[in-house]
Amino acid sequence: MSYLRLEGISKRFGSFIANDNIFFEIEAGKIHAILGENGAGKTTLMNIISGLYQPESGQIYLQDKPVNITSAKAAIKLGIGMIHQHFMLVPQLSVTENIILGSDNKWGLNLKQQQQKIAALSQTYELEINPEAKVGYLPVGTQQRVEILKVLYRQAKLLILDEPTAVLTPLEVKSLIKILRQLANAGNTIIFISHKLEEVMNLCDTVTVLRRGKVVANRNISETNKSELAALMVGREISLQLNKSPVKLGRVVLSVENLQVVDNRGINAVRNISFELREGEILGIAGVDGNGQRELADTIAGVRSVKGGEIKFSQNVSPSIGYIPEDRQKMGLLLHFSIAQNLVLKAFRKLPFCRYLLLQPQVIKNHATSAISEFDIRATGVDVKVSQLSGGNQQKVVLARELAEKPVLIIAMQPTRGLDVGATEILQQRLLAERERGAAIVYISTELQEVMAMSDRIAVMYRGEFVGVLDGDTATVEEIGLLMGGGKKK
Repeated sequence: MSYLRLEGISKRFGSFIANDNIFFEIEAGKIHAILGENGAGKTTLMNIISGLYQPESGQIYLQDKPVNITSAKAAIKLGIGMIHQHFMLVPQLSVTENIILGSDNKWGLNLKQQQQKIAALSQTYELEINPEAKVGYLPVGTQQRVEILKVLYRQAKLLILDEPTAVLTPLEVKSLIKILRQLANAGNTIIFISHKLEEVMNLCDTVTVLRRGKVVANRNISETNKSELAALMVGREISLQLNKSPVKLGRVVLSVENLQVVDNRGINAVRNISFELREGEILGIAGVDGNGQRELADTIAGVRSVKGGEIKFSQNVSPSIGYIPEDRQKMGLLLHFSIAQNLVLKAFRKLPFCRYLLLQPQVIKNHATSAISEFDIRATGVDVKVSQLSGGNQQKVVLARELAEKPVLIIAMQPTRGLDVGATEILQQRLLAERERGAAIVYISTELQEVMAMSDRIAVMYRGEFVGVLDGDTATVEEIGLLMGGGKKK
């Protein structure tokens, strides 16, 4: 018997059709993957199931009974819980307050008792966290745990996870996969949205592939493979291997000496880091999320102050720095601005976008049209607000803007987070082309395989320090993984 069945679900936003006559079903106790490139309609469809949007046509069935999911509250009552790609948390509140928010209307709430309950729940699912910690001070990976616990706290029977591993380390991913299998074995039904085909193949029972709002395939995982799924997602063959030319080093672009940086709480986040970076080189930085990577990237990019030590640039670098920040929505974009406006945020005072102190609207629009085509940004026009784009297409807007002026130094912080395989291929090839041009690149990611594939040298960061700098061609997963966990190199 199917637990969830969708028949003819359609949803449009103005002239844009996000979901077009969607059919699929999931059996109870199964883990079902939803795959598709950025803008394929995955998140819109999940928002319909979780009550945030209502479809214009079609019917949803739960346990073969038709249901109308008119709100998120109605979805929760039906046992549906969604963990969003972009977190739905209140930064000023504690972990406990975020988890219980909206779920308990009783007077005289015993916060201490709830903290104990959440601490026990987190230990049960190996998602340990301090229930008293303020969410705004937590690293992204820890905030993801809060989102997962929030759904488990509400005892959802149908769990929707939108890119749940995007911010987790390899060990945390293994732990999450174990948890999801336990939940499925206990009778929970799980929808798993991911761009990581390896995870889908290892975890899921069945898969639905969307392309441009339509279902193009329903498969049993045992009857498909990564290459077929990648091709189904983007409509063309995808190379899952990077071809990187030998490194050609030029002048020193960036020199960092005994750098010390504090985080937003005044705690030392970066401790005595020293390194040099040359033209034509990619320095990958690996590490568990929350070990000072964000603070290091912000400081090199000039958006955070140095506490101690020194950062030196070659004469031709500053201000020629491209920065792809970790959080595209908070730091990379102005969400209420259009695509065209966001693409010129760093250059709107310069020619040709500005003449005699007046903006040139047509030039700005033409620039955006070109960028949309070049970077395959899926949108109906240049005037669309970036808030209306999928997460992956928002990232493409950031990439297009930051590479537009051919920067000498590029800092890429989690650049492929939330990107599909096609968009990831485009982004990585673009950065490799920048390396070939002679740009120096700092490439920071918690995706270990990604760092290893892209980097000429790999620095492993642990508790704010570089605990090892390895050759990108000879470093092994075991070697880097040991250092990421605080171990010593043999």
